[in-house]
Amino acid sequence: MKRIHRTTRRHFLKAGTAMLGFPTIVPSSVFGQNAPSNRITMGVVGWGMMGPGNTGAFLNQPDCQIVAACDVDKRHLQNAVDTINQRYRNTDCQAYEDYRELMARKDIDTVMLAVPDHWHALVTIEAAKNGKDIYGEKPLARTIGEQQAIVAAVKKHGRIFQTGSQQRSDNRFRIAAEIVANGLIGKIKEVHVGLPQGHVDFAGTGSKTQVTTPPPELNYEFWTGPSEKLDYIEGRVHKNWRWSYHYGAGQLVDWVGHHVDIAHWGMAADDSGPTEITPIAGEFPSPDAMWNTATKYRTECLYPNDIVMTIAGGFPDISMGTKWIGDEGWVWVDRGGFDASRSELRKPVKRREKDHEGKDIIVEGFEAPKLGDDLIKKRLYESPGHHRDFLDSVKSREAPVCPVETGHRSAVPGHLSLIALQLNRRIQWDPKQEQILNDPEASAKLGREYRAPWTLDA
Repeated sequence: MKRIHRTTRRHFLKAGTAMLGFPTIVPSSVFGQNAPSNRITMGVVGWGMMGPGNTGAFLNQPDCQIVAACDVDKRHLQNAVDTINQRYRNTDCQAYEDYRELMARKDIDTVMLAVPDHWHALVTIEAAKNGKDIYGEKPLARTIGEQQAIVAAVKKHGRIFQTGSQQRSDNRFRIAAEIVANGLIGKIKEVHVGLPQGHVDFAGTGSKTQVTTPPPELNYEFWTGPSEKLDYIEGRVHKNWRWSYHYGAGQLVDWVGHHVDIAHWGMAADDSGPTEITPIAGEFPSPDAMWNTATKYRTECLYPNDIVMTIAGGFPDISMGTKWIGDEGWVWVDRGGFDASRSELRKPVKRREKDHEGKDIIVEGFEAPKLGDDLIKKRLYESPGHHRDFLDSVKSREAPVCPVETGHRSAVPGHLSLIALQLNRRIQWDPKQEQILNDPEASAKLGREYRAPWTLDA
């Protein structure tokens, strides 16, 4: 349901102002609702794939002021600082190579984290310990154990956390999940989650496969952090790190935070999870390959009430997106479309698109309809926009649309699917205790060993 946020003051003038005899809190009427004393300060960590876009979204929020940026690549860091300073027309943004120095600043309220998966846990926990509210990218972390540590730290330190599963702030996905949650397709029997296959050369460095010396602008030792120190290969660092199991977990875990997340929303499974994961098929490159994550995969996850979720990438019978199948119909949703088995649950639309020759054509399809209260008795959380929603939660101290536990639970089926595929056997999972049952080898894969001097401590 759509929340109504109360407007509260979280920020105070610096101690030096108080010493001069000014009041600690200046009435907002003096400057307006976006006065400096009302503005949420932010530091951004990571300027690779998602960092620039997230930062741009926060720069467009009048009650948010970005005051610091951090990256271990000097080129990226300079780009970040220049972008932020140009937006504000000043030179106030401070640059950091070490995220711990940024986190230690008392004048920073929030952080935006967009770092490689192998860094998610350490950076997030450091932020929570330093009293920062956090906007963090999905998946929540590289392993389930690291995700559990993040959840514990966020709870322990009372922080607001918004997972970057932005589809929860998209009306098309919300309406689809509402249809399912309100029983309009009957009892759920199956769920199909279609994800991408293969690898995508996001950085344009796929041909850079040779071992070389790291560029002087990149602190490769720091970039590697808690992971095993490998020889530097340009093609598996910036953006393309996600195709190496040393740092990421491929398309499977990269995307579960999107489409499994939406599946869970409709299933009312945000605080639950599967009990059994069965590997069906998987294709893996050589473990020694530069890109060694699965290029094709398929698993089946058994949920309570005998719901079977198929997670697949590279199988034509499982379309990209999320499809719930009930005993009275089905609903499918993706970033590019929407459909349902019942005519009253879909809205016919016409779109102008380009054909293979570049000519304009009209394509007929369907879109998510606006359904009345006669059909939708239970409204799901309606977000004003993912970044806006985070800032509203920082002010109200209410949970955002995709809080840390939701982000954790959404990624768990992907992590468990990967473990089942790697071991090529079925595994049993206790979603309450969050443990793999009767399989020590599989349980060992819930975490990973950290390279000294880094340690995981919530």
